Amino acid sequence: MWTRHHKKRKLGRLVLPAVTVAFLSYFGYHSIHGGFGLRAAQEFERQRVERSAELAELVSQRKRLERQVELMSDGSLERDMLDEKARYQLNMSRPDEIVIFNKAL
Repeated sequence: MWTRHHKKRKLGRLVLPAVTVAFLSYFGYHSIHGGFGLRAAQEFERQRVERSAELAELVSQRKRLERQVELMSDGSLERDMLDEKARYQLNMSRPDEIVIFNKAL
């Protein structure tokens, strides 16, 4: 009876660990640098904080504008407010007046 005896190759023992290292390296790299990796998560968080601050600013600006519209709406129209807005828009004043512009308006 003939049997074959194979020499144990040193290279054969390294194939599975090499494939495993390549597999783990690929997914490890993409878990940090990929589109949904750790660096992308940091960028998403930075954008979220930045846009939350912008939203808070826009909400306060909207409330301020709504208050101005409320003061100018029918029933509670204040002549001073209307006069002030008209002068500001037309850039006009009387000769005996001193005009101080406030950026909050």
